[in-house]
Formats: sequence, structure tokens, C-alpha cells
Amino acid sequence: MDPRTSAQDVMRCDLCETAVVQMHCDTCLVNLCKACVGEHISTDESKNHKVVKFNARKSTPLYPGCKFHNKQECTMYCNQCDIPVCIKCLASDKHLGHKLSEIVQIVEEKKDKIIKQLTELNDTIYPTYQDIASDVQNRIRQLEKEYGDLSTAVTKHGEDWHREIDKLVKKLKAEVDEMKNTQFQTLQKHLDEINKKISDIKDEINSVEMAIDTNDLSKLFSVTSNVHIYRNLPQKLSPTLSKFIPEKIQGENLSKLFGTLSSRSLTSDKHGYSMKTTQKSPEAGSSPPVKQLLDEPETVTTIDTGYEELYNVACLSGEEIWTRGNNKIMKLYSINQGSLLKSITTKSGNYPWDIAVTKSGDLVYTDYSDRTVNIVENEKTEEVIRLQNWIPRSVCSTSSGDLLVVMYSGNDKPTKVVRYSGSTEKQNIQFDDKGKPLYSSNPYNRYYISENRNLDICVSDDGAKAVVVVNQTGKLRFSYTGHTPASKKKPFNPLGITTDSQSHILTADYINDCVHIIDQDGQFLRYIECGLSDPWGLCTDTNDNLFVAQRDNRRVKKIKYMC
Repeated sequence: MDPRTSAQDVMRCDLCETAVVQMHCDTCLVNLCKACVGEHISTDESKNHKVVKFNARKSTPLYPGCKFHNKQECTMYCNQCDIPVCIKCLASDKHLGHKLSEIVQIVEEKKDKIIKQLTELNDTIYPTYQDIASDVQNRIRQLEKEYGDLSTAVTKHGEDWHREIDKLVKKLKAEVDEMKNTQFQTLQKHLDEINKKISDIKDEINSVEMAIDTNDLSKLFSVTSNVHIYRNLPQKLSPTLSKFIPEKIQGENLSKLFGTLSSRSLTSDKHGYSMKTTQKSPEAGSSPPVKQLLDEPETVTTIDTGYEELYNVACLSGEEIWTRGNNKIMKLYSINQGSLLKSITTKSGNYPWDIAVTKSGDLVYTDYSDRTVNIVENEKTEEVIRLQNWIPRSVCSTSSGDLLVVMYSGNDKPTKVVRYSGSTEKQNIQFDDKGKPLYSSNPYNRYYISENRNLDICVSDDGAKAVVVVNQTGKLRFSYTGHTPASKKKPFNPLGITTDSQSHILTADYINDCVHIIDQDGQFLRYIECGLSDPWGLCTDTNDNLFVAQRDNRRVKKIKYMC
């Protein structure tokens, strides 16, 4: 079948536009037939054309051009200068002694990070924003209904008032009519009495006049006058009219009498929205698969970190861990190979006090001397939080993407835990319900922090010799003060702390060379010893493997303790 006349056409050469595509130039992103390859290359001989079979297109990396040397490709990457470099760059003295990497390796690492970020965008952030938008839409619809109901209530109350006013007006008018009729009848009766006397007077006048005009003397002697009676005039009745005295209509008073609206507000939730995660808390979703503690925990592998003293460990993945010791360098190690993958130096040159890993895989560290909390992304360090009157100690990243920071003040203020979203303070945890400090306060005390799967906030406080656990609102749940092994008999000295999928809380007992496991309600479950020596920092991976940073022997132990 002729491809040019078939219903389902094929891709054609970008040059001749007739032949079927067989080749592809990865440099110019042009589709070619075999016959046009030579012509394409000759059109611009300044480029290093990478012509491959069409099925292998985009397989050849296109190296970035050098900013300093024209027409040179950058195949290497200077980690110290944080820029791609070409062969001429390397030949110069500018990058002498700098650590270099193949740019393909850097790109793969960046691609992995971008893929993780894309996964977070697709699986977590985008669905969360959809849920938030749906929630706001529901609130708008609910608001429309509630304000409609409010308007209806005002109208109904107005109608009730109209009915009561109409009844009152009708009652007052009836009283007016009754008063009018009563006074009218009284005056009418008085008038009738006066009119009768007038008639009687007229009759008496006629009778007297007739007697005067007659010569009949007997009639004259028979006249009896009632003038003395009529001299007593009737009483004068002056009706007093009733007056209508209306109450003065004052808008403010009338409004109070009629009814008022309560104050309106648009409040912001203290904790805001929570990021939607595939791992929800037991209260919010299904519980994880139930795992059992092993009768005998076992050491899987040991990694020598090379520090003089090792303090903290943080899991990047099931394959890689970050460590920090007694200098300014934080190191990333391969768990399986035990090899050093990457080193990061603190921005200030001070040694970090604590390290953690965010949900997106970025390294977080606290700078005790600089009073900052910093995030390292793509080997670039960004200051996220800078404190004025407080000094940051430990830090952890929560399931919602917030940061929890333990900090203390040098002016005798109680130690506190602060929740941050980015650089914005969202929550402050410092006192219990009775106003007493939750944590000890001393510049020499050490604190470490972790969030449990049930969203409890767990802090190890070696000054108080306790693990202090509060719920997500900051209300004290319990304090665990240790269960010293019979063989040790030394005071409980909690340092590093972590949690697992079963909401167990694990804390390193530095003095007693063991790790305590307690349940989410503070009940002691068991110890992990496994030949530990001076255990300090702890972390767990997604498979519930425990990593223990041992201070003096500078090794990280990977321990399997659940099945």
C-alpha cells in the first residue's frame, strides 16, 4: 500500500518531505531519511551532529554549551562552583583542585529529584489542592444557604412586627372610639336636659304674659314664678380629650428592640490544611499492616562514617542515609555499599546541631551558632528560618510537610517546640494545661524530636531524663521516664528519637548502650542492644529498619527489629 495514499499516513523526512523517516538527528531534533543525512550534516558543519536510527532518537545527550568558550560542550560539572564546565574550562586554573562530576550523573540525580517532585505534585500536592478547592466551594455553597436563611429570619421577624403593630394600632383606635362615644353620650344627655329647661322657660314666659294681658284678676293671682329655679344655671361640662403620646423613634433603640446581627468573621484555622498523603494517620484512614517485634533483633550492616564523633543519622531512602558528626560536613552514604556518595558543607561553616530529611527528599539542618534552620536542595543551601532570641536545637519534617523545631532561649525562658510552614510560625508548644513547662531548660541539655504516625509530637529531653509526648494540638499525653535494664542500672539518658509504621516510639539510651521501644501510649515493649556502643542518633526507613548512629565508634548500624 502506498503510504502517501493510505488512510493511516507515516512520518516523512523533514528535508525531502517524501521519503519515510529512517534516521534522526539528536542534535537538531530533525527527522531524516537515509538519503538526506549527508545533506543535513553539510548544511551546518559547525555542529556536532548526532545522527541515530529513528527508533533510538533522543538517546544521545545534548550537552549544554559553555558560557565562556564558544562552541564547546560541557561534559563535566564543577560541584564547588555549581556550574557545567567544558574541556577548556578544565584546562584553566579556575577549577584547579575542585571536585568534578560527569554532567550526565548530575543530570540523572537532578532527574531523579524532579521525578520525586513530580510524583509528589501528582500524588500529594495536586489532589490536596483539589480537596481544598472542593472544601472552599462547599463552604461558599453553605455560606449562600446560611445567609439566605438569615435574610429569611429577618424578613419573618419584620412580618411578626407588622402583625403586632397592626394589632396595636387597631386596639388604640378602638380605645379612641370608645372614649369618643362615652363623652359624646354624656354631652348629648346634658344638652337634652338643657333643651328641656329652655322649653319649660318658654312655656312659663307665655303663661306669665297671658296673665299680664288679661283683666281677669284671678288669673293674675294664680301665676307662680319659677325664676328662682332657672336662676340656678346648669353645670358646664368641658370634655378633656385624650392625647396620643408616641414613643420617639430612634434608629439605635429601634434596632435593639427589633433585633441585631451578631458579629461576622472569617477566621483562619490555626493549623491550616494538611497535605493529603498516601500514608494517613490511623484516625484518618486504614491502618498499616500489623508487624511483630522480633525476639532477637539482628544487625544487617554497619557503615563507617569517618567522623571523629558521630551524632545523627537521617534516612533519605531505603538505599541512602545522611549523617552528621563533629564538623561542618554532612555526608550521604550508600547503605548497601557503605560508600560515600556526597558531602555538603554548612553555609556558615559551623557544625550542624541536627539533621532531617523532608518528604520531598531535601536535607534540613539546624545551625546552633548561626540561629538558623536551613534546607539543602540540589546542593544549594537556603536559609528558611532565622531566630532572634531563640537558639534552634533539633528538627524534624512532619507528614504534612511542616517543620517542628525544638529551641531554647538564653534568658531563662522555657524550652519550646515551634511548628513552621516554610518560614511561617503556625504553632507554639511550651506549657501543659497547668501552665508548667513541658521541657527542661538548660543550654547543656540535648533534645531530639520526631512525629509519630498518629501525629503525636515526641521529644527526648535528656535534661529531664524523659521522653515527652504531646498530641498534635500540643496537649500533654504522657512522659516516659525509662525502664533501665537490670544489667545496666544506670539512669535513663534519652537522646536520638524516631518512630515507625506501628506508631512505636524508639529512643537511644546513650548511657545504657541500648534503644528503648515503647508503644504510642508510653508502655515499655523491649530493648534493642545488638552490641550497641554509645548510641546517639536514630532513624527508621519505610521498611521499619532501624539506623543507629554510634558516637564514639563513628559507625551507623542498620538493625532489623520487626517482621
